[in-house]
Amino acid sequence: MRIIGLDLAITGPHKAIVMDETGRYVGPVFKLRTWPTELAGLLEQARQATGPDEPVVVIMEPTGHAWLPVASYLGRQAGVTVYLVNTQQVADLRRYYQKHAKSDRIDSRVLTKIWLVSPEKLHRLALPPGAMLSLKQACKHLDYLTGQVTALQNQVTALDRTIWLGGWAGLVFKQAFSPTARWARTHYYDPSLVLQTGAQAIEQHWHQTGLAQTEPSQWPTFLVNLAQQVIAIYGDPAPYVDFAAWQAEVGLKLEALAFLEAQRDQLRLQVVRPLYRRLHPSRQLETLRGVGQDSAAVLLSFVGDPQRFASQRPFRGWSGLVPRSAQSGQSESKGLRISQAGPNLLKKFAFLDANVARLWDPQLAKIYYDQMVYKGRHHTQAVCAVATHLLDRVLVILKHQRPYQLRDVDGSPVSQAQARQIVIERYTVPDEVRQRNNRRTRQARADKRAEQKLARRQPKQGKSASLVRG
Repeated sequence: MRIIGLDLAITGPHKAIVMDETGRYVGPVFKLRTWPTELAGLLEQARQATGPDEPVVVIMEPTGHAWLPVASYLGRQAGVTVYLVNTQQVADLRRYYQKHAKSDRIDSRVLTKIWLVSPEKLHRLALPPGAMLSLKQACKHLDYLTGQVTALQNQVTALDRTIWLGGWAGLVFKQAFSPTARWARTHYYDPSLVLQTGAQAIEQHWHQTGLAQTEPSQWPTFLVNLAQQVIAIYGDPAPYVDFAAWQAEVGLKLEALAFLEAQRDQLRLQVVRPLYRRLHPSRQLETLRGVGQDSAAVLLSFVGDPQRFASQRPFRGWSGLVPRSAQSGQSESKGLRISQAGPNLLKKFAFLDANVARLWDPQLAKIYYDQMVYKGRHHTQAVCAVATHLLDRVLVILKHQRPYQLRDVDGSPVSQAQARQIVIERYTVPDEVRQRNNRRTRQARADKRAEQKLARRQPKQGKSASLVRG
């Protein structure tokens, strides 16, 4: 057989080298691009001395999206098996072979060596259907748009705290970015203009917009009172602040915010959810408490074919929601960070869903309770432990195509109301435990232990010094 190490490039040519099953290279590193003739030439060169029917293994890293056309072509060729390897594994092995050097030629050789060093860690690439890949990309873009919306909202809120002294949050709007709150920022963000206009004129202007039914009517009076305090701080006229410029900036941010929200909602309603319902018509993932349509779409698209995971153990390792391990002899470190493996978006939604599921599922609530009460974990660590078990349930649902049944810790089925009551009665974490396990308290305990350890060492060091002088 032949093993090809293919180091992919985004703009330049790829680098490839061919190795036989004994670890001997059968030629030098050569260049190629993503064209059918050149990829066919790669396979022909690999099989020159073996024949057209000999198996060929191609190992490459998931560099950007450059792997997709290469894998699409090679995966359809007879006798060719494609593997995508973890970039961290490649970096670790490269540091072993060439600690102080890195190049595309070295990387292509290292990729072939992985076949000899750890073939058990190689997982054959199974390309999902086109619709599944589209759903995955749409979920990524939806998360990006959601992040941009949150960032703009935070920027506007920061301006509220600066210009309006934090008092804007105290106005009687139902939401910080309700239609009336946005309209007020667009037209009356300048406190001097607010005082010139007056509460009565602002209220009349507001009624003309048709938004008067959505908010309490007393907010214009509160806004005028707040503007008086702002002017008292900045002065009238304000020598160091251009309120008109600030209002123009906020108006631009609100326009951008409305555009991004429209794009986000359109992507969610017209792309992500229809694709998810087509690929998962039973929608059984949503029978898990805490899993909605958007998170189910992420879980479905990233897991792909659930049959590629033989058991829960490799699935947990792939997800990355397992802690690092450090064990030697009789000692073993506890409370380590989770590994960096696995898709970040999958881990994000697994964490968010687990934080809701623990409030409704007795079995998951018990895991969270044990982590907090008996193992001394803080909230984030406990939720990560719950998220690992939640992903186990996701894999079972996708493998066996059956809905999830809420059960008590003894395995007996329960209704949603019964499950919620069990969680409240048995698995509510006391406030003193949360206070004991939070980061600040844990850091204070660690600092105290460090001081005690240092204090125990000082007398010994003093005694050793006196013996040396004697």
